[in-house]
Amino acid sequence: MPMTYRAVFHVDLDEAKPLNIALANVGNLIRAIPEKHYDLVMLFNGPAVTLLHNDQCAPFRDEIWRLQQSRVAFKVCRNALNTFNIDPDNLIEGCEIVPAGVVALIELQQDGYAYIKP
Repeated sequence: MPMTYRAVFHVDLDEAKPLNIALANVGNLIRAIPEKHYDLVMLFNGPAVTLLHNDQCAPFRDEIWRLQQSRVAFKVCRNALNTFNIDPDNLIEGCEIVPAGVVALIELQQDGYAYIKP
């Protein structure tokens, strides 16, 4: 049975450059994995949640949708959404809200996901 590559990419800054690097890292990893055996998550917390707001995500929307179509999960911290007064209904489609981003990071790592901070 082939190895399944499991990784969580942590995005916590509200800046375009780190998000573009993270999106490129995920895309490159997908292309490099033989037979597409992967389980990948992009986890957004802190100010980074603002980048997924429908009013802010235009520069990233196409790449996010491509990655979602490739089965990459986009998880967003509810605590950060509350802090930045963002209604989850105003996020780009396909995001999963988690109660606390840091807890989700710990749980994913305990479940064997590699932690990647681009």
